[in-house]
Amino acid sequence: MTLIERDQRHIWHPYQPFGSVPPIPISSAHASLLVTEDGREIIDAISSWWVSIHGHAHPRITQAINTQLAKMHHVIFAGFTHEPAIQLAENLLSKLPSNQSKIFYSDNGSTAVEVALKICLQYWANIGFPRTAVIALEDGYHGDTFGAMSASGQGVFTKPFRDLLFDVAYLPSPLGDGGRTLEALEVHLKKETAACVILEPLVQGAGGMRIYSPRTLRSIIILCKQYHVPCIVDEVMTGFGRTGTFFASDQINEYSDCAAKSEEQCSPDLFCLSKGLTGGTLPMGVTSCSEEIYQSFASTEAHKTLFHGHSFTANVLACAAANASFAILSETSTWTNIGRISSSHQLFADSIKAHPKVKNIRQLGTLVAFDVVTSGASSYANPVKHTIQAVCLERGVFLRPLGEVVYILPPYCITNAELQRVYQAILAALDEI
Repeated sequence: MTLIERDQRHIWHPYQPFGSVPPIPISSAHASLLVTEDGREIIDAISSWWVSIHGHAHPRITQAINTQLAKMHHVIFAGFTHEPAIQLAENLLSKLPSNQSKIFYSDNGSTAVEVALKICLQYWANIGFPRTAVIALEDGYHGDTFGAMSASGQGVFTKPFRDLLFDVAYLPSPLGDGGRTLEALEVHLKKETAACVILEPLVQGAGGMRIYSPRTLRSIIILCKQYHVPCIVDEVMTGFGRTGTFFASDQINEYSDCAAKSEEQCSPDLFCLSKGLTGGTLPMGVTSCSEEIYQSFASTEAHKTLFHGHSFTANVLACAAANASFAILSETSTWTNIGRISSSHQLFADSIKAHPKVKNIRQLGTLVAFDVVTSGASSYANPVKHTIQAVCLERGVFLRPLGEVVYILPPYCITNAELQRVYQAILAALDEI
């Protein structure tokens, strides 16, 4: 029996409708390449769901995990601690805004969001002014758990569970000048019922790679500060260099009117991190928060404790991998590669902007995306994605379009020659549509 037959008999893959093309068995991976069971090499042009920022099987991350394996695999994090977790917290806080004070560990991006939402809801209860309203952006995506789904845009991902999700006030898309978004936000904030505002900074990922301006992001954060409502930035996708800065939120500091304010007035209150955190090696999530929020839990009253945790909190192997990834990300060569990819993407974007089957091309950091002109409805279910994916795979390139939205989000180690192969595969796919 082949691997595919064994897989099909026993495994349920994510987002895999009945009758889909069978999965491809991968036997190994290195740098930007996936190697199939029969030895074929495929360029991983989306970093395996945006996680493998340094590429596959990076030797320094592998060595860090192996070294830690010889010492300790895991230890309960309730009542114990360990150096890799402490070091990682120090590393992250050295890059996060100065208002960030504490790191809470979890296991993935959805859970990092759940923790942030729970912190905000309990924050208000702990200070004696309970609030339960959550404000989010239309077309956002924050994960697959129930709180994360509630805060996400309501669409194909959440439809079967809609009646079970808690109510969220949605703001209009922040595209353009963001004026409608800010007007709607202030209306909701004036009601004095909002527990928090949650958003993806600069790029709404799974919602269609929608890019909006740092100026709009900054204005949202400042408005939240004026009304003393915590602002959560979901940097699960955008963190660790993806947008050209360490965190996407860092780009709000480019504006002089923000610089004239204190950093406190321009900084989000909570961050959600995952994906690239461990360099794509092991699952891990992080939620950071400000000292003000943390202090609402600093009480001997048991009911003010944050009752959240799981068996693998601050897994020592994941912490070791994340520290190694952080070290690689701190090197000049990594940022040189990020800049190289960004420049290459911009040239590609310029070269296809007049293509008759391409519209709304956008680029930020290591991301480039565009919408395919089709007769089908604009949605995640648009079948054009299957044609594009199949044609690219034939040419040794793995992409996973979001419906009619095609995007490239490669590992930072991808070569110029490999990038050109990706671009050529996309052009070939456009010819097939």
